[in-house]
Amino acid sequence: NLLDEEERLDLKLRKEKETLLIPLYCKALESKKETPIIIDNKAVELVSRIEYDYVQLKIPKQTHVTICMRAKQFDNYVREFLQKYPKSIVVHLGCGLDSRFDRVDNGTVEWYDLDYPEVIELRKSFYQETDRYHFIPSSVMDLTWLDHLSGKKGPFIFLAEGLFMYLREEEVKLLILTLKKNFSGSTLVFDSYSALTAKNVKHHPSIKKTGATIHWGIDDAHNIEKWDAGIHLLEEWCFTQSEDIKKLDIIYRFIFKLAGLFSVARKAHRILIFQLT
Repeated sequence: NLLDEEERLDLKLRKEKETLLIPLYCKALESKKETPIIIDNKAVELVSRIEYDYVQLKIPKQTHVTICMRAKQFDNYVREFLQKYPKSIVVHLGCGLDSRFDRVDNGTVEWYDLDYPEVIELRKSFYQETDRYHFIPSSVMDLTWLDHLSGKKGPFIFLAEGLFMYLREEEVKLLILTLKKNFSGSTLVFDSYSALTAKNVKHHPSIKKTGATIHWGIDDAHNIEKWDAGIHLLEEWCFTQSEDIKKLDIIYRFIFKLAGLFSVARKAHRILIFQLT
């Protein structure tokens, strides 16, 4: 095994950084099912190579399901974007150990995976940069990372999966306005909690285990449009819309059907797509 638990990945992956193991493990487990929501063979490989007691993350079944649905939906959005713009630029903010580039690569896209330097150092054990696939070792709020994209034409799509809830609202606002200013015409895809979910998620067993802190949630996604006239909400996707609900057992199919009847439940956690002009 490449890494052992005592070293804790030898990179001090604590709090928010340790949460990168949660989606990795969920996708690895899902990939082994008969009718999986998502197939991620790289996640299977990484989980087998990183020696870690994943059970201690205490991931509830509903979290496992939504993480896999979320990953698949993000993949779908990127594939749609690449069909429209085959030679576009994808920037995955807070990429963790995700293998989205491998899953959706069309052979012409230019891709940037961004995360903390210690996370990118870990990625280098499993992924190799190429002339189209690049790493950016940086905190998302250290905006000097934008220099890596200077002179690039785009079109750009920015992905922030499982990221913005760890930021404060003023940081989310600064980041979105900065992307709008520097990459006019770009698309931004991120998932968001409602204010109530953000407040209560501290009781989530995986969040408690890792010690991560959730700061931001928003109820009305249109309020983000008020930050600037050039911010346009294109889509609000709720997990109750997932085509993969039919793959779940009868209890969870019922839970999702019930959640779909109530706006508060539907919008507790959803994916938002914005156009920045």
